[in-house]
Amino acid sequence: MANALYDKGREHVLKGELDLDTDTIKFVFIDHADDTPAPQTDEALDDLVAGARVATSDALTSKAISSSSGKTYFNAADSTISTVSGDQFESLNLFKDSGVESTSYLLIYIDTGTGFPCTPNGGGITVQWAEADDYIFSWS
Repeated sequence: MANALYDKGREHVLKGELDLDTDTIKFVFIDHADDTPAPQTDEALDDLVAGARVATSDALTSKAISSSSGKTYFNAADSTISTVSGDQFESLNLFKDSGVESTSYLLIYIDTGTGFPCTPNGGGITVQWAEADDYIFSWS
């Protein structure tokens, strides 16, 4: 698969139910041997099998939204999960953390980039957002 915005995530942004500026945005590493995310149909965290979730980040910090040349960009500071163990994971999935899985809306699926797949060794994993482009994702 390729990196993709979740269809329902875009819908929740447009309905004002997911606000990248003010909502708590996190990511979760997913082991595809236990569940393969489906950006076309999955909507919320409860659509991702709990046993497939290898690790979940803290809230993203220094979030920023900007626009240029007909595109809107979302970025945040690099993120580190200090202790990651368990199964190999093949994707990172951004979501709004509402505190309730059924309303913790999925936003973006990332499975291509440096470090995928990744087998945790108990140490920390740092996610450097889009090193070359300097943003997590764009929307045109």
